[in-house]
Amino acid sequence: MAPRAGRARRHALKWLAAALLAAGGAAQAGSPPRGCDRPIEVTATQQDRLLRFTAVVREALAASGAEAALVARSGTDLSRFGLRYSHAGVALASGLDMPWAVRQLYYACAEGQPRLFDQGLAGFVSGSDDPGVGYVRLLLPPPEAAAQWAAAARDKPLALGLLNARYSANAYAFSTRYQNCNQWVAELLAAATAGTTAREDAQAWLQREGYAPQPVHASPWLMLAGRFVPWVHFDDHPPEQLDAGAVQTSLPDSLEAFALRRWPTARRIELCHGPHGVVQREGGAPLAAGCVPQAGDTVTALD
Repeated sequence: MAPRAGRARRHALKWLAAALLAAGGAAQAGSPPRGCDRPIEVTATQQDRLLRFTAVVREALAASGAEAALVARSGTDLSRFGLRYSHAGVALASGLDMPWAVRQLYYACAEGQPRLFDQGLAGFVSGSDDPGVGYVRLLLPPPEAAAQWAAAARDKPLALGLLNARYSANAYAFSTRYQNCNQWVAELLAAATAGTTAREDAQAWLQREGYAPQPVHASPWLMLAGRFVPWVHFDDHPPEQLDAGAVQTSLPDSLEAFALRRWPTARRIELCHGPHGVVQREGGAPLAAGCVPQAGDTVTALD
């Protein structure tokens, strides 16, 4: 292989590995879920801004009066796929070590397997590759659904029972062979609503209720590169989708779209931090790129 081609392949492998692993949720021991690479360096000023951003997010959650929320954060840049959010979990007002901690699946890099992980809100919010600009999205279901979500998420035997031992960052949404972090959340919501306890039953319910993650389209080169990444698998995907260069995997956008159809009165709040401070919007279009405030947004200074 020519040196230039070799460098291109290594670059593609590195990028795809980071992107797909971020989409599935990963962590090194003692660090936030971010990927099996070096932790991102954060300055003292950036850390202070992240903590103040977390305080605004926590205030929004507390003011909602909800028992549970579906929370998603931005991570690795997935804009080439048209995606902003890569990782989701369930935040609980009570029942974990601290208020609004997030119960989630993460991939333990050192162990090479998925784990159930309870993380404080500050750690969850900080799990982005860009400490200067980051996004968090909250979906607050109606009270009855929130109570169901909270009960299921607090039920550790149930949560662990839905955890698959084999991990794939791009796990097919309707196979039990593998699982990624967002798929675990989807199945937990199914168990909470339908009373299921097995992954097969949770997936069957999701299909009956119209859960249909939008396929992510990738170039043949990236599809090929993914076959060399140990936490990326394709043998659970329908061959016809792979032939079309598509991967149907659970991502935060799919979870939110399904939840809004199922619970149309749910509230959607999006927040971001950036050069203009914290920008917050309820409902409506997604926040602007670069966390630039628009008319009607609530802006909180961080300086």
